[in-house]
Amino acid sequence: MQTSLTGVRRSERRLLNLLSDAAAVFGVSLLVAISAQVAIPLPFTPVPVTLQTLVVLLSAAALGSRRGPLAILLYLAEGAAGLPVFSGGRAGIGHLLGPTGGYLAGFLAAAVVVGALAEAGWTRKPLRAVAVLLAGSACIYIPGMIWLGVSVGYTRVIALGLLPFLPGEGFKLTACLAALSSGFLSTGRAAKPRG
Repeated sequence: MQTSLTGVRRSERRLLNLLSDAAAVFGVSLLVAISAQVAIPLPFTPVPVTLQTLVVLLSAAALGSRRGPLAILLYLAEGAAGLPVFSGGRAGIGHLLGPTGGYLAGFLAAAVVVGALAEAGWTRKPLRAVAVLLAGSACIYIPGMIWLGVSVGYTRVIALGLLPFLPGEGFKLTACLAALSSGFLSTGRAAKPRG
């Protein structure tokens, strides 16, 4: 009798964990979609200023290398399916393949890298957390600028795809670091070291 009760409890725990994971993944995809709507278009570049990088980096640190990328994949699938989740309420495969598509793909790379480093404990110390956040930003900006270069030309890509965003990125990275340093994201089943 004791063995069957233990098995039932384990099954209940697994189901609760699965539901919790699903809720976290869906919730983060929703937060990324909302942060995309906080968009400031710049007249000289097709890339708007949004809060997405802030949400992507924090979410990856909180959810880890499995759930973080799943949340970003869900967000990208929502947009590809026609839901108006991309900046300015845009949607569709055309937007994914447009000038900002590389940044969107970079969100996925950032979620994997930041999530894995958070699980390895790299976000627990400020200096290492800065390195993690910079690596995550690089994961977003490098494919973003490469893909943007197809549209605007590679001679203009730094001026149109990086430099205008550095002040905002500095602010967002500072906010991320403050959240990580405060322990705000260290509760629950967030990104814990493997093992």
